[in-house]
Amino acid sequence: MHNQFTYFIILAASITGPLVLSFDKKVAFYKKWKYVFSAMLLPALFYIVWDMYFTSKGVWSFNPNYNIGFYIYNLPIEEILFFIVVPYCCMFIYECIRCYFPKLRNKSLADLFLLALAIVFLIIGIVFKEQQYTSWTCIFNFIFITLLYLFRKYFKSFDAVSFLISYLVCLIPFLIVNGFLTALPVIEYNHAENLDIRIYTIPIEDIFYGMLLILMNVVIYEKLQSTSV
Repeated sequence: MHNQFTYFIILAASITGPLVLSFDKKVAFYKKWKYVFSAMLLPALFYIVWDMYFTSKGVWSFNPNYNIGFYIYNLPIEEILFFIVVPYCCMFIYECIRCYFPKLRNKSLADLFLLALAIVFLIIGIVFKEQQYTSWTCIFNFIFITLLYLFRKYFKSFDAVSFLISYLVCLIPFLIVNGFLTALPVIEYNHAENLDIRIYTIPIEDIFYGMLLILMNVVIYEKLQSTSV
């Protein structure tokens, strides 16, 4: 049965746990909200523009049966909220990893892994240039990771191993949420614009689309905290 509040309910259910647990005494994530929400601004703007462009080009579309019908240009309001809810949940998980496992920090192998991944992204982005979702997602990941390490002295507080482990943890709820969004479907993909390799109903590109979103948020979040000390 179609329900126009479906997308909103999925987002609300996703953020409820992290929001309540933000007041846990050990992590005390609420004390860092000023950094969290400030860090979201640039990535959200970037992703909203990207999302609007891909929607206009038919790379994906939104099923009107599952959103409340309020749009900003061609995006339902729920899709705008997605770029707040998902980063909040993932940064909460990231902060928990940093808090409970402080010895994970400063592992050089994690930096090498990210750099190697950037090269893989570049190759895939070039080879599959005809598939817009695949190519753009890979190229944007390559650009951001490359810039991060070219200007590493300005982002010394970023810790690759904490990010990678936290994102692996984030993938569990991320895939569950995306599973609902793509199975109903709330979001419909033009599979001519991706590799048509799926985890259940989720395009494989979503994993790296999400990775870039969270990486951007975490890098800015850590930078804001380090500059306020």
